Amino acid sequence: MTRPLRADAERSVRSILEAADRVLSANPAASLEQVAEAAGVARTTIHRRFANRQALVDAMAAMAVQQLIEAIESGRPETAPPLVALHQITVNVLRTKVSWGFALGQSAPSGSVVAEMQQRVVHRCLELLGRVRDLGVLDAQADLDWTRRVYYALIGESLHGDDTEIDPDVLASRIIDTLLYGAGPRQHGSHRTAAIVNDHRELDGVQ
Repeated sequence: MTRPLRADAERSVRSILEAADRVLSANPAASLEQVAEAAGVARTTIHRRFANRQALVDAMAAMAVQQLIEAIESGRPETAPPLVALHQITVNVLRTKVSWGFALGQSAPSGSVVAEMQQRVVHRCLELLGRVRDLGVLDAQADLDWTRRVYYALIGESLHGDDTEIDPDVLASRIIDTLLYGAGPRQHGSHRTAAIVNDHRELDGVQ
């Protein structure tokens, strides 16, 4: 059994993984030596922790997906009002994807630990979309897996170009508005989702 890392060693590994994501996001062909330089550690430290480049990428993916799971759970998908949960989770996911752009763009081999973690994310998303459908906001016959894929696509597209400079809270409202209402006109030029979320937050006591 692998022994858990000490707190200082765990922080060191995390700093390496975060630096690796920054470096590889900018240059996917970057070397382990460049990662070590960005992380402020010796090259030997990288090689001691990770047998090869793929081991580093695998560790990055596992860390990133774990962060994504935590981002979802912190949005209270089972207990918060559904649209409040969907909005907060979208905000959290946007922030996580910005922080782990390279790692979350990697495909995981079928049957791997990371693939299983990704399926947990899918399951949680489908559960929440089911709660949203039960509100009557989604059509009763809506295909939830298709809706999930559209939701993923909207998040992915929002992370390109100038959209990354927009406040995640505003961007989340835009994503959910498009998911639920399409590109039709907004009443009085405002976001329908933002108004509903604010009302539900007040009722739920969420600040």
